[in-house]
Amino acid sequence: MAPAVAPSISVIIPVFNAEQDLGSALRSLALSIELPIECIVVDDGSTDGSAEVARKFGATVISMEKRGGPAIARNRGASGASGDILFFLDSDVCVRPETVQRIASAFANDLGLSALIGSYDDDPHRQDFISQYRNLMHHYVHQSGQEAASTFWSGCGAIRRQVFEEISGFDESYGRPAIEDIELGYRLHQSKHRVLLDHDLTVKHLKRWTFWTLIKTDIFDRGIPWTELILRARCMPNDLNIQLSQRVSVALAFLLVAVTTVAAIQWRGYVLTPLFALLFFLLARFWADSSSPVRSRSAVIILLLVVLVIILLAAVHHMFGLIPLLVLSQLLLFSRHRYEGKSLQKRRLVRIPVLFYLVFSVLTCFYYFPSNALLLTLFAVAATLGLLNSQFYLFLAEKRGMFFALAAIPFHMLYHFYNGLSFLAGTARFWINEGLGRSAPAEKVVPQSGERHK
Repeated sequence: MAPAVAPSISVIIPVFNAEQDLGSALRSLALSIELPIECIVVDDGSTDGSAEVARKFGATVISMEKRGGPAIARNRGASGASGDILFFLDSDVCVRPETVQRIASAFANDLGLSALIGSYDDDPHRQDFISQYRNLMHHYVHQSGQEAASTFWSGCGAIRRQVFEEISGFDESYGRPAIEDIELGYRLHQSKHRVLLDHDLTVKHLKRWTFWTLIKTDIFDRGIPWTELILRARCMPNDLNIQLSQRVSVALAFLLVAVTTVAAIQWRGYVLTPLFALLFFLLARFWADSSSPVRSRSAVIILLLVVLVIILLAAVHHMFGLIPLLVLSQLLLFSRHRYEGKSLQKRRLVRIPVLFYLVFSVLTCFYYFPSNALLLTLFAVAATLGLLNSQFYLFLAEKRGMFFALAAIPFHMLYHFYNGLSFLAGTARFWINEGLGRSAPAEKVVPQSGERHK
């Protein structure tokens, strides 16, 4: 049997004001074992030197007259591509040397494969807590996903050009980065095209996340429009971010907030004092990153204000055992950077007393909680939510240590809560648009399975 002929690959990268990350992304492509036949960079109205950086690396540059969003930019790049396979990359993603070769081999060896997606790797470029947490969560979700994918991912996703043209590309009604790739994946799935999630196809993400960009992206750019898409398509696959365990987690997060609210009303601010202190101690790794000398002065001020508020609450409610622990936490957090460059043995010597301090602090918080069935319910719900997501927390502990995993728990519970809010808001907006007789965004016509290219 003759060996499979590798298809030609065109790389398409939309960019908006990302010259530094784009340079790193193109540099990684230049180191590929098998080079693509072309690299097309679509400059989506950038005001920095992104286009010049692209030309420096020999990429074909398509300049948009004004910013139209990544969906339009990717479609514009695809229309000018000559490869059999369209390989979409984000401008802040670095491929591995074998990435292009792996994609070419996958399509050459499986003629029935329509599209292929990967994931971020487990070693994010940015070292701050939020960026590490967000990118590691993405990696874990994709690595836990089914091989037979029901979506598409444009951060690192390849698709046969004839299939892309057949389904009319990305939906250009998404005028900003949103779920245009997920929507394309839904149409691929509905038209019976096969999409594969390759767990070994990993790339490095260069983006620095902040708490507010994380919230904004998850709610407004992903959660709300994704809910509308689910309701329009009448399809909720049991995979990735919306698998059954995640939906149950959302319900538990709402129940946790409801029980906490009732407890706070019943005991006024009393029960909130040990709760806030408990959250503060769990967030030790996050606060440590925020209080590092290389961080902004405003982050340090916020940290001190948080501690002061909890100390005042502890004094008002006669929880004096919490006060020295909170004061000591500041000394530990602000001195942490002195041990970051030390040997592993010295770092372990520091971690052991910190671990005992953390355990004692958490136990002290529990001591001040009143004994009541309502509080037992609160802890039971929190424990169930933690157990349901325990594999993720164990993954984080394995990759970044126990303190990192503990700090991630409150963020992950918050993630489930605002995902629920996003679903409610998206459902409301869907029915409002339905009542007004319009769809937002407009739906594309999906070919029937018998109409697609054989």
